[in-house]
Amino acid sequence: MNEEIEMGAFQIIAAVGTARSCYIEAIHAAKAHDYEKAEKLIAQGDESFNQGHDAHLEMLGKEAEGDSVACLLIIHAEDQLMSAEGFKLIALELIDVYKEMEKLAK
Repeated sequence: MNEEIEMGAFQIIAAVGTARSCYIEAIHAAKAHDYEKAEKLIAQGDESFNQGHDAHLEMLGKEAEGDSVACLLIIHAEDQLMSAEGFKLIALELIDVYKEMEKLAK
């Protein structure tokens, strides 16, 4: 595997790892009824996720051009990308649940 592909994979892993952490922190903020912070963390997570997604699209483009980029590291990066996306969906749902619970408690 060439160094460019390896660096791209690590870029994806780092970016989406940051995104996933932001999404998890957003859940904790919502649980503490700090919805403004939760929204900011979702936005920060989205920025990081988009960086990872863009790096992934760049690799897919290289693959389409005939440059093989398939390897275990890329598979791991794609797995992390999908995992972060799942965490975002869960975070958004839980934030809504916490908001609804707070309304009902009042």
